[in-house]
Amino acid sequence: MKNILVFGGTGAMGKHLVQLLAELGHSVSVTTRTARKATANIEYIQGNAKDDSFVDLILARKWDAIVDFMMYPTLVFEQRAPKLLAATDQYIYLSSARVYADSAEPIQEDSPRLLDSSNDSEFLVTDEYSLAKARQENMLRQSGRDNWTIVRPYITYSEQRLQLGVLEKEGWLYRALKGRTIVFSEDIVAKLTTLTYGFDVADAITKLIGEPRALGETYHITQREAVTWHEVLNVYLNVLEKLLGKRPKVLLLGLDDFSRCTRAEYQVKYDRLFKRTFNSSKIAEYVDVKDFFPLEQGLTRCLEEFLENPQFLAIDWRSEAIKDRYSGEVASLTEPGHLKQKLKYFIYRFIKS
Repeated sequence: MKNILVFGGTGAMGKHLVQLLAELGHSVSVTTRTARKATANIEYIQGNAKDDSFVDLILARKWDAIVDFMMYPTLVFEQRAPKLLAATDQYIYLSSARVYADSAEPIQEDSPRLLDSSNDSEFLVTDEYSLAKARQENMLRQSGRDNWTIVRPYITYSEQRLQLGVLEKEGWLYRALKGRTIVFSEDIVAKLTTLTYGFDVADAITKLIGEPRALGETYHITQREAVTWHEVLNVYLNVLEKLLGKRPKVLLLGLDDFSRCTRAEYQVKYDRLFKRTFNSSKIAEYVDVKDFFPLEQGLTRCLEEFLENPQFLAIDWRSEAIKDRYSGEVASLTEPGHLKQKLKYFIYRFIKS
């Protein structure tokens, strides 16, 4: 049995990982901002994992392994990384396969990264997600320690996270359930991508914990099967058609118009417009990637489970208003909860062009 600390373990991968580790008999401690009831082998430590004093208190204890799902500004990680490495025998850092540059061949762990190959000076001076993750990987490699393992998932889905390109479920599924048109990109819809069920990524991570060969190594964990976003969209539409009795409408916009609907310029330009296929042979040393959930089966299962009790995070009413301008639709003004959100919707729907 190992004592394992999980930072941010309540998301698409983290929830599954925590449960799997507990079922394996490990003692798991999970940081959380909200109070949660402890269960067998799982302890929840309430506090803000972005607060140094809270983290320092937790890291005063020695852990067999730390799994870190947190997203850090690079300057923050630079200060925290030495503490994390000193507090554990194995620090598992959740990076992202978004660090990779475009590739005509299936991506391997040593494929070029955007940080090392991009010539876009405006992009490189930012701390955009893909660059931040790559810089933080470098900090681990330059730490003088080798008790770290870098994990690079790509797009993961779960019962609570269902993406369409750069859109979270709040940006496409909410509209469909309200009877409005799903607005997406004609440029992204034809691109190859790889989606992996969060459970499968979590299961693979459990195989790396405590594995001496994984120290100082990097692994991407992704489904082998590559599909187009059009195929992903069709899976979603098939499930929704059964539920709603009719197929939701879809409007595909050109890139310039679609970019007005989202605030993810670099995610679109340096990821979703790339062909994303992966060579998973390295992680296959520890887990049989052929046993990962097939995409259609996994997405269908997760969407159906979500629809049993749909709960959405905050809706971006500026984005919704712009989508409605393109689709010629109007949301009920009872939907935006606060007056500020109602005004934002009204302005971007009827006034700003």
